[in-house]
Amino acid sequence: MKKLVIGLAVVVGIGIILLVAAGRSYNRLVKLSQGVDASWAQVQNVYQRRADLIPNLVSTVSGAANFEKSTLTEVTAARASVGQVTLDPNAAPTDAAKLAEFDRVQTQLGSALSRLLVVMERYPDLKATANFRDLQAQLEGTENRISVERRDFNLAVQSYNTAIKSFPAVFYAGAFGFTAKPYFAATPGAETPPKVQFDFGQPATNKP
Repeated sequence: MKKLVIGLAVVVGIGIILLVAAGRSYNRLVKLSQGVDASWAQVQNVYQRRADLIPNLVSTVSGAANFEKSTLTEVTAARASVGQVTLDPNAAPTDAAKLAEFDRVQTQLGSALSRLLVVMERYPDLKATANFRDLQAQLEGTENRISVERRDFNLAVQSYNTAIKSFPAVFYAGAFGFTAKPYFAATPGAETPPKVQFDFGQPATNKP
């Protein structure tokens, strides 16, 4: 009887240890998942900031004489496309296809904006406006923040995905709804913000 009691006590003790370990592991997964969501919210914030700056940029640039209207149209259309792809700003996406579509339209907008800034080099008179100089600085800062926040998001996802595939979480993570989250896919040049150079010392030239 004594051995039976000792055996039961050992089993109960092991069970308690396992429950405590599982509880700590579960709490860690919750924390990591919330960290991914928080990082995603920051990604959304910086992309939204860029989108909010564009109308003012277009308005400022459109006042320049003979400015390439097609370039402005391209930026405006790309911004509109971004608005059609909406994801929950407070919860990181779990669908890789949806994240890829979000990334595609954001990259398209970034490319159009980069081309706009390059074209603006041919219009030195724009430098005379304080509004333009302020927008230029804000856009450069925003592009840098986008690069940083994308990197931080991928790091948060990496930590979370590693945790749900590690012992002991691998045995119960799926049952509690902890599934792998997609990354931002690396694209050539995505880690580098558009290079903006303004050669105001050169006279404006007509569009070739």
